[in-house]
Amino acid sequence: MHSIRALRPLASRFTASTLPALSRAYSSKSYEFIQTSEPRPGVGQITLNRPKALNALSTPLINELNDALKAFDKSPSISAIVLTGSERAFAAGADIKEMAPLTFSEAYTNSFIESWSDLTTAIKKPIIAAVSGHALGGGCELALMCDVLYCTEKANFGQPEIKLGTIPGAGGSQRLIRAIGKARAMELILTGKNFSGKEAGEWGVAARTYGSWEELIEAALGTAETIAGYSKVAVQAAKEVANKSQDLPLRDGVEYERRVFHSLFGSEDQKIGMKAFAEKKKAEWTHK
Repeated sequence: MHSIRALRPLASRFTASTLPALSRAYSSKSYEFIQTSEPRPGVGQITLNRPKALNALSTPLINELNDALKAFDKSPSISAIVLTGSERAFAAGADIKEMAPLTFSEAYTNSFIESWSDLTTAIKKPIIAAVSGHALGGGCELALMCDVLYCTEKANFGQPEIKLGTIPGAGGSQRLIRAIGKARAMELILTGKNFSGKEAGEWGVAARTYGSWEELIEAALGTAETIAGYSKVAVQAAKEVANKSQDLPLRDGVEYERRVFHSLFGSEDQKIGMKAFAEKKKAEWTHK
């Protein structure tokens, strides 16, 4: 993908909501169900694009999403990723037409949705979810997989699988409990009730909430650009140790963090960063 750094003065004349369309031409690969772009220096954006199905998550869409995430993860020009949908829907759930006919043996032997469960945690670079509209079922699970979650106050989250005679299958029960506690998560999962973006912010599901789609996208891209301005080595290490807190007891997590902290003293960027701070200069990272 080619950077559009030189076009930033032009891009500044457009609203944030037009950025995905503006930068599509600079994507090196076209997809059927998603759009990819580089709207800011160091920032990759993936936009779910099944508007007629409210971005319902199908296996072909997930395969494209995995492919795009891996491509951005390997790209030397990308340091942070924004994942979003449309103003109306981030993702309104899994594709029921695809799931409904499955038998137990088919789902089990083919490991149905296994590739969905870890598609973001396998990526080393930070992923920011920008959620507007519906994020239900698999859409809620996808948002919860991301490292940072921003949403509009009117966003609509939920795990309504119980209403379909099933349960969350891509980590929803596990991540929601870790995000808001067992009692509140259990109530939502057992009743299938939805919760708003405003509540997501109050409960700690979302890092920040915004009044409009335009504000949401601008904020997500701004945060991603800020992250992209730091050392890739340090950023990826920070994501790694923070995610370990979900898996390790506190004592083991602190020890793991300390070991990674020690290892960064072997990086060029640690020396560059501390020297620049002492000299009150801007660090020029080598990402080594």
